[in-house]
Amino acid sequence: MKFPEDITELLKRKFKNKHKEWLKETISKNDNENTWPLEINLGIPTERDALKQPDNVRTWISAWKTCQYSGSLVWSERRWRSLGTQRVPEKLILNNPDDTAAWTGETTRWSRAVTRFKSLVQNWPALLDALPKHFNILADYNDGDFNSLYEILSWICANPNSNLYIRQIPVVGINSKWLELRKGIIAELITAIKGGTSERCTSDSDTFIEQEIPSRNFYKICGLKPLPQLIRIRILDPKLRKMFGGLGDISAPLNEITNLGFTTSLTIFIIENVQTALAFGDLENSIVLFGLGYGVDILGKLQWLKQSRCIYWGDIDTHGFAILNRARSYLPNLETILMDEATLMSHRELWVEEKDQHAAAELPNLSIDELKLYQSLKNNTWGKGVRLEQERVRWDNAWNTTPVFQQLKM
Repeated sequence: MKFPEDITELLKRKFKNKHKEWLKETISKNDNENTWPLEINLGIPTERDALKQPDNVRTWISAWKTCQYSGSLVWSERRWRSLGTQRVPEKLILNNPDDTAAWTGETTRWSRAVTRFKSLVQNWPALLDALPKHFNILADYNDGDFNSLYEILSWICANPNSNLYIRQIPVVGINSKWLELRKGIIAELITAIKGGTSERCTSDSDTFIEQEIPSRNFYKICGLKPLPQLIRIRILDPKLRKMFGGLGDISAPLNEITNLGFTTSLTIFIIENVQTALAFGDLENSIVLFGLGYGVDILGKLQWLKQSRCIYWGDIDTHGFAILNRARSYLPNLETILMDEATLMSHRELWVEEKDQHAAAELPNLSIDELKLYQSLKNNTWGKGVRLEQERVRWDNAWNTTPVFQQLKM
């Protein structure tokens, strides 16, 4: 016997698994011919079972008599020898997704999603297949956010190659923060409208903030102009600083940094943490390039690095070594400092936890010792998620004892 609460749980699972298909069916009528009506048998007991649990059967019948349900409830009669004729609930018939939504408490979300889905598809029929996977966005965006989404799609479709910066878009309610958080969904929907494919966000659980696709794709797809990528360097040698009018700390677009010309072979320190990079004193023929994170791909565009000695220093954690591995794909001779087991062990009291470790089991561009340390971190050899942040390394000791610093001090 299925009680009303059993049906509620069953329909919650069905709504969760099928609501995206049902959303599409609100427009593609041919798709729902075999879906509705949905019939659910309520499990009428046999006479033998009814005799064994008469109180339970009476409770079951009473529950359905008093239940406030959506759909149609079919009753039937059973002529039992010992119990006589009994009128019992036989099956529940749901005529459409609205009935299911009512059973699961999803009426408001379902209705809102359907209305918005139809509105968008009416304007852009190509979104019929792309939108259902974003049910949560359709159901949960507040009116302001949904209207902004609608307006920005309309504007981009009308101005596909504007070449404007985000802040220049003349749409009320659109600002850079709002747009930055929704690059993924906007790029995917614009791509669908244009009839192409894109690197879309794939999370079904996201509601208000979608996963970003790579920024370069967003701007290209939407015909917008990205802000220039600024690269920051510090020139550590006073003689080199004279080449730049005495400037020692420079931030410039990547294409301008790419065109820098140095007549001498340099030592380039690629440093992850900004404050560590700012702590560097004067070093002969040396430059600090810093704050790239996983953006070390730009190293392949700086041709002047290839004639120099390049040294990487980052966090001692799995992502620090993953960044090193990536950087070495552009600079095979890239050295490291202060990313060894001895440094890690001498700073035990300053360890913190790395919440999400890098996924790779091996990183092919690491040295034998680096890979061993990486795998020890992955395996939690010294504790869960051991991490030594670069800026926590004792600066006086690092600056005064690291051989390469001593060689280059002026």
